Amino acid sequence: MLIVISPAKTLDYESEIPQLETTRPDFLKDASELIGELRELSPQQISSLMKISDKLGALNYDRFQQWKRPFTAKNARPALLAFKGDVYTGLQAETMGKRDFNHAQKHLRILSGLYGLLRPLDLMQPYRLEMGTRFANARGKNLYEFWGGKITDALNEQLHSLKSGELVNLASNEYFKSVRPEALQAEIITPQFRDLKNGQYKMISFYAKRARGSMSRWAIDQRVKKAEELKAFDGDGYRYNAALSKGNDWVFTRDEAQ
Repeated sequence: MLIVISPAKTLDYESEIPQLETTRPDFLKDASELIGELRELSPQQISSLMKISDKLGALNYDRFQQWKRPFTAKNARPALLAFKGDVYTGLQAETMGKRDFNHAQKHLRILSGLYGLLRPLDLMQPYRLEMGTRFANARGKNLYEFWGGKITDALNEQLHSLKSGELVNLASNEYFKSVRPEALQAEIITPQFRDLKNGQYKMISFYAKRARGSMSRWAIDQRVKKAEELKAFDGDGYRYNAALSKGNDWVFTRDEAQ
């Protein structure tokens, strides 16, 4: 079983992290190509492209200019410890041990606009480039066209190495659009998280993002290898709801936020 999650806009390159045996992203050559094109943008153009403030535009302009190879412990950090959004609040990678990271390295992947596909221990330099950004590039009019079938091919290779035919989609729609389901040699299982509100179970974005991280962490802690085992997930008060689930869309519900 392989799990895919989204990255985060918020990054942490300040806090102390444990010493770990890190790896190099598989698509560094592609990332370098993107960086080369992004460097041609001014801070104002970056702000306009990404619909962010002038301050953030300037920050990301500097990030693109400073991005360089090789990646080292001084200029990069493991991806799973670099992202700090809602998903990663639920995942709490900072409390994981080395064996947990080793399991995650085999079974967890992070989809990325710049890096394509990241393993938890892949070194990553800071960036912001959401997959849905309409950045015209040498390969097409957006990042989906830039990555083409590369991400899907890589997932197929990794599924084959795991001898697995199951991919658990815990990523957002924006990021999972970079995967081509028709070419994926696996059954896709998509957990959904809903909270009781006004008498109905509804998806609340903040809680759902955190729950995706919690399920990812639970799968790591439990050393889950088969998707069916995820139906036992009970993190943050969620429980599998068979009545609301249909096919491979597995719904988890809770009546009160924790």
